[in-house]
Amino acid sequence: MTDHQILRPHAEQVYAHEIQALIATDDHQRPTNWQLSPWAVVTYLLGGKLADGTEVEPKYFGSRRLIEIAVATLATDRALLLIGIPGTAKTWVAEHLAAAISGDSTMLVQGTAGMSEEALRYGWNYARLLAEGPSQNALVPSPLMNAMQDGKIARIEELTRIPADVQDSLITILSEKTLPVPELNTEVQARRGFNVIATANDRDRGINDLSSALRRRFNTVVMPLPTTLAEEVHIVKTRVEKIGKSLELPPNTAPLREIERLVTIFRELRSGKTEDGRTKLKSPGGTLSTAEAISVIHSGQALAVHFGDGILKAHDLAAGLTGAIVKDPVQDRNIWLEYLETVVKERKDWADVYRACKELV
Repeated sequence: MTDHQILRPHAEQVYAHEIQALIATDDHQRPTNWQLSPWAVVTYLLGGKLADGTEVEPKYFGSRRLIEIAVATLATDRALLLIGIPGTAKTWVAEHLAAAISGDSTMLVQGTAGMSEEALRYGWNYARLLAEGPSQNALVPSPLMNAMQDGKIARIEELTRIPADVQDSLITILSEKTLPVPELNTEVQARRGFNVIATANDRDRGINDLSSALRRRFNTVVMPLPTTLAEEVHIVKTRVEKIGKSLELPPNTAPLREIERLVTIFRELRSGKTEDGRTKLKSPGGTLSTAEAISVIHSGQALAVHFGDGILKAHDLAAGLTGAIVKDPVQDRNIWLEYLETVVKERKDWADVYRACKELV
């Protein structure tokens, strides 16, 4: 499979030219086994112009200090926990941090409610195990074990989805930097450069709280939502354009006006008040995050390109918008209807949004 046919290349593949330019121009101190200095990692995430003229594209739009704290944490022996509601770019930031520091963002463990301890520690090739008994050849290392051996960054997604007893298997790894393998009477000792980035959210139902012993081993960084309408619109517009290229959608199919209206709706329902603060609103059960706004725009773009005139309009947005807001068919539907009647209907030049959404509710 050629590179252009890969649906979602890893960050280190997409931005390889930027990483190489940073490596070439980076004259700051680098921690052992880091391919970039902490300063260069922050530049990679937030963007900037290098001495050789290379333009580094921003990957994260938000507080510089927040990213500096995250990078500084990874330069110590403490693990990093990125926490926040869904859609605040936790996974995105974790992937790019791993790509910039280790040149490899694939050391990934995806947390699930039914996850076993093997996914964090190691497993066995059972054919070899039965034939040879416990041996190094029969051992199947986890991404976490590989990261320890290679001195790289490991990522653990949705840490609070993992059962509590499995979570606690991380304590020895994070505190002692070793992974015992009692079946072989040995252990794996982490090389310099190894660390862990975990993500978690507090809106997910059925989460498993972290034990105090495990939480102490993480430095926690809270990922905030965009503070202003303009900032969130800019994020959505930038990401829509970037992902649109990978999906081979024509450029300029999503007018800024439609993005602004969608983001305004999400922000108002999320905050429980209109942007001018004059009207209080009920909030639906969904998170209505920036990531969901991007998804709604892409869905509308696909409708506009394949079944319309190629330009995103209100009726292309309506289906994805309604699906994102109405998670509960009774309670959320009533909240959405009330918002349409009291806010959208009264807004100048929003009649097309009102009509399109009313047809689908």
